[in-house]
Amino acid sequence: MNARIPAMLALALTLWLPLPSLAQSNADARLQADITRSLRSYARLTIFDDISVQVQDGLVTLTGKVTMAFKKEEIAGRVRALDGVHELRNLIGVLPASAEDDALRTRVARAIYGSPAFHRYAAMPHPPIHILVEYGRVTLTGVVSTEVDRALARSLAAGQGERSLTCALRTDAEHAR
Repeated sequence: MNARIPAMLALALTLWLPLPSLAQSNADARLQADITRSLRSYARLTIFDDISVQVQDGLVTLTGKVTMAFKKEEIAGRVRALDGVHELRNLIGVLPASAEDDALRTRVARAIYGSPAFHRYAAMPHPPIHILVEYGRVTLTGVVSTEVDRALARSLAAGQGERSLTCALRTDAEHAR
C-alpha cells in the first residue's frame, strides 16, 4: 500500500504539470491571433512590407521588412498595447529609400497582380504576395494556393530589371504545416 502512494503522487504530478504549458500555448495562440488582427487592420501595411510574428510564453518577436521607419515603430506600439504581451523584440528591418527600388517594386507588382492568373489575389482585402526590394534584389514572400501559382509569380517577377530574385512564396499546403 505504501509503495502505491509515491507512484500515485508521481502519476498525479505528471498529469498536472503539462496543464500550465497547455494553458500557455492557448494564451500564445490567442495572442498570435490578436496580433494578426491588429496587423491586418493597420492601413499603412502594404504588399511592399512583410511582417512575421512569433509568440512564446508572452514574448513576441517581430521580424520582416517595411518600407518606412515609422511603420516599424507604429507596428511595435500596436503590438505592445495588446493584452498578454510580456516582452517585445522588434527585429523588423527598414528597407532603404531608393527611387530605383520603388520603381522596381511597382513593375513587379504590376507584372504579378496585373496578370489575369492573379486577379483573384489582387481582389483580396490583403493580397497575399508581398514584394520586397532592397538594392535591386527582389524577394517574393507570402502564401499562394498552388505550386503553379508560386512558379508563375516567380516567372512574372523575373525580367523587371532586378539584380536577383528570390521566391520565398509558400503554398497553402506548406503554410498549414
